[in-house]
Order: sequence, then C-alpha cells, then structure tokens
Amino acid sequence: MDARIQALSIDKLASAAADALLVVIAGEHLPTQLDPAVAAAVKAAVKLGDFEHKAGKAVLLHHVAGVKAPRLVLAASGGTGTKAGKAALNAALAQVKGRQVTQVAVAFVGFGSLASSLVEQAVLSLADAEYLYQLTKPSAPKEARVAKASLLVDKADLKAARAGLAQGEALAAGIGLAKELANRPGNHCTPTHLADQAKQLARSHGMKVEVLDRRAVERLGMGSFLAVAQGSDEALRFIVLRYDGAPKTQAPVVLVGKGITFDTGGISLKPGAEMDEMKYDMGGAASVLGAMRAVGELKPKLNVVALIPACENMPSGRAVKPGDVVTSMSGQTIEILNTDAEGRLILCDALTYAERFKPAMVVDVATLTGACVIALGGVRSGMYASDDELAQALSQAGESALDPCWRMPLDEEYDDALKTHFADMANVGPRAGGSITAAKFLQRFARKYRWAHLDIAGTAWKGGAAKGATGRPVGLLTHFLLAQVR
Repeated sequence: MDARIQALSIDKLASAAADALLVVIAGEHLPTQLDPAVAAAVKAAVKLGDFEHKAGKAVLLHHVAGVKAPRLVLAASGGTGTKAGKAALNAALAQVKGRQVTQVAVAFVGFGSLASSLVEQAVLSLADAEYLYQLTKPSAPKEARVAKASLLVDKADLKAARAGLAQGEALAAGIGLAKELANRPGNHCTPTHLADQAKQLARSHGMKVEVLDRRAVERLGMGSFLAVAQGSDEALRFIVLRYDGAPKTQAPVVLVGKGITFDTGGISLKPGAEMDEMKYDMGGAASVLGAMRAVGELKPKLNVVALIPACENMPSGRAVKPGDVVTSMSGQTIEILNTDAEGRLILCDALTYAERFKPAMVVDVATLTGACVIALGGVRSGMYASDDELAQALSQAGESALDPCWRMPLDEEYDDALKTHFADMANVGPRAGGSITAAKFLQRFARKYRWAHLDIAGTAWKGGAAKGATGRPVGLLTHFLLAQVR
C-alpha cells in the first residue's frame, strides 16, 4: 500500500485528485467550513433517503457537481473515536471494492483534531483492502484493488498524521507478513520456510538469527518438542530471532510463537471436516514474526527475542502415542494423553529455553485450544498472566491497537486437572475449562519470570466464506512492545 499524507483542509476536499474521494463523517451536523460541493452532496443524499448519519451507513455517488474525483463515497461513523472511524472507513472501502478504483483520497470530517491512532488504523484498513493471496492461485482474475491512498489532513494535524502513518505502515507490513505466512498451505509454509523467513528478516532489518536443527534440539534435551515432531518427515526447526535496540544491560522482552505448520492431531486424529484450516496452527509463529517485522521497521529502543518452535504434528509409525511419557527440557515429565494437545508440548520447551535470556517478561502466543473459541469467539483473544501489571499492559495494548484480549483465570485449583499417576503432569485435563488447564500447563514452565499467554485460536483466522488469516495479534504485540520503551 502506497499511503501518503496530503495537507488539504476540509473546505477544499472537492479538489482532491483520485479515482474515489472517501469522506468519513462524524455526527449529524456538518462543519460550516466543509467544502460546499461535498456538503451539498451530503444534504442531497440525506434528503433522497440514500444516506443517514448512522454508524455503518455508506453511499457511493458518481460525478458529483464540483467534485474532481469521479466517485464520492460518504460514510457515517456515529462517533469520533478511532474504532468508529475505522469501521466507517471500512464501510466506505466496501463501496468501491471490485470497481476500477486503485487510488483513493480519504478525509475524516467532524473528528476534531485528527488523532495519530485514527491515521494508523486508516492505513491498516487500506492495506487490508489491498491484500490478496496469490501464491498458489496465479490464474485467479486480478480485480482492481486500492493500491494508492492520500490521507487528507489539515496543516495543524500534519505532525500527528505523519506519526500515525509511520506506525500504520510498520504494522501493515507486520500484519501482511503474518497473513501471508498463515495463508500459505502446509506444503509451502513448512518449518524450514518459517526459518527462512526469520533469516530474511534478520538480513533486511539488522537482526540476529539462529536456527537450531534436530541434533541441536536433542542436545538441549527438548524431549517434549521432539516428541511432537517425531511423526513427521518434515524437519523441525527452533528459531531464535533477536532485535537489539537497547544496551545489553536491558533485559529483553521474549515472544514465543507456536509454529505447528500443520496439525493433523497426530495419533489422536482430528475429524476430516475443516482439517485444511490446521495450516493456521502456526498463527502464533506468524504473529511473532509479524511483530518482529513491525519492530524492525520502527526501531524502538528495546531488546526483543523471538522464539519459535516449528514442526508438523503427523501420525506415522514413529509418532508419539497416547500414554507415552516424555521428559521436557525442564526435567519435568509429561504423560501425553492426547496427541492433539501438541501446542503446549512444543511451547513448554521454548519457555524453558527463554530462561537463558534473563527476560524482563515472556509472552507466548498460540492457536492453542478450541475451548478458547467457545469461551470468547472470534472477537477477543484469551489472555492469561502471572502478573497483574503485565496483564494490564497487554489489555491496554489490545485496546489501543483495536486487537483486544480478555484476561482469563489462573486459579491454582485448576492445576488438579493435570494430575496423573505416571508423570509429573498430563498434557490435558477434562473438557471443562480446557483453555484454562492448557494455560496452567504452560505456567509450570514459566515460574522463573513474568509470563503471559495469548490463546488466539479464535482470532488468528476466519473460516467459511471469509476464510483467511487475520494477522492478529500483531497489532496487540507491537503496541505492547512499544509501550515497554523506557
């Protein structure tokens, strides 16, 4: 997306050159200084009943007298907040989708001083409108998509708008990377491919990367991670990506991303229906790489380490079996009652590995449980934290990024569900509270630092007719990281 800021006051909006002029309007009373041609078009559309000053309402007008752009789109936000403004812009963009519109001009009217957060979210909406998955569908007809955008702002708002543009572009790059990686089929996005993407990020953004193979993982004693990977012919990879933006004395933030590039469930085989969507089971890894891409663009004064255990979960003669007991890197033993609860098995060794960085905090991100989808749907990611301050920081980051999460409980009583006669713990408990017991399992490996867990099983992708990766929670993670800068 080629987005830029253009200084143009609202009394001259009609002069904007584009395939379409998108005007997002907050409130029913138009500013007196609004461009006369645009104001007249709004009043006429309202009088005809084609447009209302209600959130979600939008109308496309053609060849409006006095307006240079051949198309004028009016959209009502119903409020002046960032969330309302973004929703209205999305409604406006829907009006030009599929038309010969590749360049738009966007203006927000009635919002007062333009907030940088609104510009940031506008850039993300525009980037989302441009995104098209093409890798394995080269013969698909290429419809016109918005590729260029001018955000029209008053001169007084230029500083805030430029800050919002910079952050929006960085987030768009990170979200775009996460979506592209997650959307790729499992035979294209393998553990090796994820490692190659990390290497490319390191080269292009001045980071450090180390990729560990099976032999190195064996030397570390990551028996839990190895158990999941042993049923697949695809080589496992353990990825360590480092961004050093602050002095070495500053403890890093560690992000851990679940990288199951395809999940059959293993011997505890999943039902066939919608199993294709299990290519999205590396959504945690994709979002962590996306956040690192955004950090690489913005270059905050912060140290960040990304850890990604990546493998497939496949059934074979070598695959781990229900009832097998493995020894994790921490030395704790695990009875694997269900091989489809594999994400926590690879994450636990990564959480132990994180100790060597003496982290300020660790946040793991995983498409972990269907139980979290039942609890929260696709609106908020589940968030668990051992520290109230960390939980609050993640919650605030999610709200400011419009990528929200919801704190879930970690009561000690839930630990009883993981008891077994044959190991230090089982990898699953009863069905009830499944997302919580999964988090309690991970907590056993994160006692030595401040820790939080994001269960993104409901938010990392959409199914059905809108099937595709969302790029969440790159926004939440990036806002959280930026808030840690001292």
